[in-house]
Amino acid sequence: MRALLLIDIQNDFLPGGALAVPEGDRIIPLANQMQPHFDLVVATQDWHSQNHKSFASQHPGKNVFEVTTLQGLEQVLWPDHCMQDTAGAELARALEQNRIEAIFRKGTNPEIDSYSGFYDNGRLKSTGLADYLRGKGITQVYLAGLAADYCVYFSAKDALTEGFEVYYIEDAVRAIDAAGFEKAKADLVARGGQLVQSHTLLPK
Repeated sequence: MRALLLIDIQNDFLPGGALAVPEGDRIIPLANQMQPHFDLVVATQDWHSQNHKSFASQHPGKNVFEVTTLQGLEQVLWPDHCMQDTAGAELARALEQNRIEAIFRKGTNPEIDSYSGFYDNGRLKSTGLADYLRGKGITQVYLAGLAADYCVYFSAKDALTEGFEVYYIEDAVRAIDAAGFEKAKADLVARGGQLVQSHTLLPK
């Protein structure tokens, strides 16, 4: 059984958003085309409090994209984004949502960031996504979404750790940093993940 994981396809990560991923909107038509061809479609949603410690605004004297330490972990300081109950946190309007069976929210703890859809960055708390997928009989996980070098990458790593076959849909993700994208892909392949293209998942 195959699941399509749509990672953080939210307004704040699209062009014009608070933390826009270049060409982030380009993946939405692909995500929509692929959904009918999977046994299960699940989405994740960044869902931050207004005082989240990963925001540069919460660290006087620090600038956006500076690196600091949070809960003993290296932390990039981000612009305020995907705050709970704001338009920026909503899933993209152009994203078809009829087939999305569940949405897993992450980053709710203001004390620690949460890139992965499975765990926070310190692996202190599970979102329940792995158990949900197993309960649905899923063995293969395909990932699309934003950003390729952060939330999609960390979600793919955790999916591998949880024992799923992992397929990273290379043309259905976009990255914040090109070099980080190449590094993420190489690491996933080294861990046993596979890179695929969206057209190979659609009927001929």
